[in-house]
Amino acid sequence: MSDGDDGGSVRLDKWLWAARFFKTRSMARAAIEAGHVRYDDERPKVGKQVRSGARLRIRRGNETFEIVVRGLSDQRRGAPEAQQLYEELAESAAAREQERLDRRARRAPTPTGRPDKKQRRALQNLKGR
Repeated sequence: MSDGDDGGSVRLDKWLWAARFFKTRSMARAAIEAGHVRYDDERPKVGKQVRSGARLRIRRGNETFEIVVRGLSDQRRGAPEAQQLYEELAESAAAREQERLDRRARRAPTPTGRPDKKQRRALQNLKGR
């Protein structure tokens, strides 16, 4: 699945962009430079050559992906093709799902209707009016 490269490797920023972890190569570069990407448990440089079988840990927002590289590409294609480039570890997917559920549980409940007089006064006192 290697496109456009003869040596069997692709730059890390280009691979992350092609695998659709980041929208642009500059966003991928910024994440690598900020230390949000680990390559075989080491902090890589932007131009690190990705090889098949490498383990990556990618932190993007609230999510952390732990993946194994299965294919190489330096061209961005559709999402189904991009997902063929890597395999996410089962414990990584489970941890992401659990974190998503925890965030949902911590979210404040939404009000069911208009506040009554007592609740309006409490809001006004809270706002300092």
